[in-house]
Amino acid sequence: MSRVKRGTTHVKKRHKLLQSVKGYKWGRKKLIRLAKTARTKAGAHAFADRRKKKSQFRQLWQIKINAFVREYGLSYSKFIDKLKKNNIELDRKILADLAVNNKKILANLIEKIK
Repeated sequence: MSRVKRGTTHVKKRHKLLQSVKGYKWGRKKLIRLAKTARTKAGAHAFADRRKKKSQFRQLWQIKINAFVREYGLSYSKFIDKLKKNNIELDRKILADLAVNNKKILANLIEKIK
């Protein structure tokens, strides 16, 4: 039976691992055992945070809308309620963009629904 030597495969695997943890602090960038756990945890955090990002953006949009709407004597919740009652179907992303970039359009919209 011939013998299987895995030197090159082993070195490639380690090299790939160390490349993926490049830039990490302390031993996690150069020690294999620490690098493995660091990469695993980084992947888990990245996965979870891709989902968190959606809710964080929604919160940011709500803050931007609320800040703009307060100038016109409304709260965020009352503004959204009036939009729904008037069948205006603009999502929060668009409303937040209008609040930052096109203030006149959003001001006209607020006057219309008051």
